[in-house]
Amino acid sequence: MPSRASQDPYTRSFETTVAERDGRSVVLEETYFYPEGGGQPADRGTVGGVPVVDVQNRDGRVVHELDGEADASALAEGETVDCAVDDAVRTYCMRAHTASHVLYGAARRLVDDLGYGGFGIGAPRAAADRSPSADGKVRVDLSTPTPVDDATLVELERLVNRAVWESRPVSWATRPKDEALAIDGIAFNTKTEEGLDAGSVRVVTVGPAVGSDGGNWDVAACGGTHVANTREIGPVTLLDRSNPGEGLTRVEFAVGEAAVARRGEEKAVALEAARALGTNLADVPAAIERLRAERDDLESELADLRAARVDDRIDELREEAVERDGDRWLVGTVAGLDANELADRAGSIAGEDADVVALVNEGSLAVATTGDPEAGAVVDEVTGEFGGGGGGSPTVAQGGGLGADDETVVAFLRDGE
Repeated sequence: MPSRASQDPYTRSFETTVAERDGRSVVLEETYFYPEGGGQPADRGTVGGVPVVDVQNRDGRVVHELDGEADASALAEGETVDCAVDDAVRTYCMRAHTASHVLYGAARRLVDDLGYGGFGIGAPRAAADRSPSADGKVRVDLSTPTPVDDATLVELERLVNRAVWESRPVSWATRPKDEALAIDGIAFNTKTEEGLDAGSVRVVTVGPAVGSDGGNWDVAACGGTHVANTREIGPVTLLDRSNPGEGLTRVEFAVGEAAVARRGEEKAVALEAARALGTNLADVPAAIERLRAERDDLESELADLRAARVDDRIDELREEAVERDGDRWLVGTVAGLDANELADRAGSIAGEDADVVALVNEGSLAVATTGDPEAGAVVDEVTGEFGGGGGGSPTVAQGGGLGADDETVVAFLRDGE
């Protein structure tokens, strides 16, 4: 007997008979528990007062897994039992699942070549926690070549909540497969939808707003539980987006209490940012732009100062250049440059101010020459003395991991010993 949860999602308590019992696994003559599937987690609740921790479809039967710590001795085959579906979990899943359809309908109005890539509701906590979900997140994976940027994400949230506010009716019906496939714009995944082998498909429709001349908001093949009207979804807050695979955009959102909590958190962060910027909430973007401009100006000024400081240091080293093996060597420490910057600077002055330029900073060495001696040979000479490694071309080479302080390396380069 298949679950009746999808056809009658508002039934939360019922009486039935235990058809089979195998340890902690129970099959009922009739059930309104939703078995895990299609991205929706299993219902929670009780059977004969014993907590149900999981519900699965197995070999055409709905199997209820009982809490291993509870006394289930009274649940014998043939016994009549009172059953209760956890209201918080079921209500949350209904809201979340319908919200995913509304979001997909909103995406159809914003992006090109939309395809369905997947769906999932965060697993519910135990019923005793009375918390609707473990992480308060629901995901919908959209297949589209259109980039879902911040502006699109904001508009998606606006359209979803507008559809909720418009109190659009939600309905479901089983239709012949060919008839379902012929529905214009239907979201359909042949890999996940049930009933295809029997030639039928359950179709969920989010209809037009009352008094509207427009068409349906969304139509999709789906076996999950849904609310009867979008107003039951409550507020929806889009949380984030990511790219789980090529061509896919994952949109995460929260519904109900989790959505309200997230909005409160975001509002608190926004107000704190406004206070820190010394402005009101509406002027935060302008204040941020001013800070960015100031930062860019300061970074440019700092770069100029660093460059001037390096130029002054190179001028000092020109005055301190030494003769070694018949060549003029410009050697010394230059602060503020990383390994690549040292190499670029050494290469720019080799041959003009010296035959060999060797610059050192925080254990990094850069050597540039006119080719005789080769830059790599000079680096090898230093790493042979102090350890480390390096390499490069005959005219520019680098070394690092030296086992000596910068001044010791400079003294070695100047004296050649």
